[in-house]
This record gives sequence, structure tokens and C-alpha cells, in this order.
Amino acid sequence: MSDWSPFWGLPLWVWLFVMPSVLALSARIFRHQAQFLLRPIWWLLDKVYIASGLLAAGFMVTILVIILAQMAARWAGLTFEGSTEFAGYAMAATSFFALAHALTRGAHIRVSIFLNMNNFTRLWLDAAAMLIAAMTATYFARYAVKTNYMSEMLNDRTQGQDQVPEAFLSFLNLISSSPDKWALIWSNMGDGYVYTPVWLPQIPMSIGTVLLAIALWDNLIRLLVLSKTAITSEVLR
Repeated sequence: MSDWSPFWGLPLWVWLFVMPSVLALSARIFRHQAQFLLRPIWWLLDKVYIASGLLAAGFMVTILVIILAQMAARWAGLTFEGSTEFAGYAMAATSFFALAHALTRGAHIRVSIFLNMNNFTRLWLDAAAMLIAAMTATYFARYAVKTNYMSEMLNDRTQGQDQVPEAFLSFLNLISSSPDKWALIWSNMGDGYVYTPVWLPQIPMSIGTVLLAIALWDNLIRLLVLSKTAITSEVLR
């Protein structure tokens, strides 16, 4: 994990693990000042978690639409090529986009038998568990993003029958490229269909794992600043 050393002067693991840990410790030491400074950031992050949950719900609805389209195609005697693959991509996007939102709503399994012993164990055991979870999620997020880059570099393509418009891929390249490359991308834009590049369905995986890592570090800092967890379970009445 030394990818950023030539650019930032420090190994990548320092930025991903040490810096957030130092920030969390500093927030505990100066928790009164940190609470005032971090509240706007917490408000913004809460909106991001809600947006990720809405995206997950949107992809869940997409699964339903694909299933209905499969049924209609079968009744009409038509072939819906790649429908199974697209449904799988939507299912993966649903799972990964929902991770951060589910965490903040208490939907993840948390063993709390030791946390309920007294206030001291509730705070510090919860903080230790949150720290381990945050580091683990950061590790997975780092390699999820790297997987995206590797798939794009190797031009890895789907093994199924699903295809996407070449113009859509060119549009995504425009977004992720510098303006000096836009003319070249635009001139090479085709109007046909190509087999789905693997990096495309991997994008929700990368975004979802990054959001989960951010949510875990965020909740660790909130726990240390407020001395109580910000994770609350929703109760259906």
C-alpha cells in the first residue's frame, strides 16, 4: 500500500488507517470543539447515507422491472438477451449501495451482550469494535477501487450476452477524463453496442464499500465525541 508515496510523500496505509485513527483520537481529546466543528459534516454525511439508500431502493425496483420485462418478452416470443446479467448487476448495486445506510439504521448484526454490562464497556468495547470494522472496510474499499482500475486497464469484458450502448461508455469516459481528451473521445464515439466492460458493474461495488468505510469512521468519531453511538435501530410499530 505505497501507491501514493510519489505524490503525497507518505505510504497509502498511513493515509487510509493512521490518519483517520489520529483524527478519531483527537476528536475524543478535544470533543467539545470537535462537536461544534463536525456537526455540519455529520449533517452532510447523513444526507449522503440516505441518498445511497435511495439508490439501493432504485436498483431494487430495477430488478423488478427487468423481471417483468423478461416475462413480457417470453409471452411475446422475443429474446431479452443479457437480462439475467443485468438483474445480477442490479442486485449487486442494491447490496453495496445499501451498506452505509443499513449501518446507520442499525440493520447490521451487532453483538451487544458485553456492551450492556456498564457504560465503560459500552463505550470502549464499541469503539474498539468500530475501529476494527472501519479498518477492515477501508482495506476492502481500497482493493475494490483497485479492482475497478485493473478491470479497465485489462479491458475485461462480460462472459454473458449483455451489451451496452457504446455511446453510454463514451459518456462515462467524458466524465472521468480531463477536458483536453474530450475531443478525442467524442470523435471515437460509436453508435453500436458492445459487450459490457466489467468495470461498469463494479462501480457500485467500489462506491458502496468506500461509503461503508466512511460511515464506519464517521460513527467511530461520533461515538468518541458524543460518548454514545449514533447507530439507532428503527422500530416498526
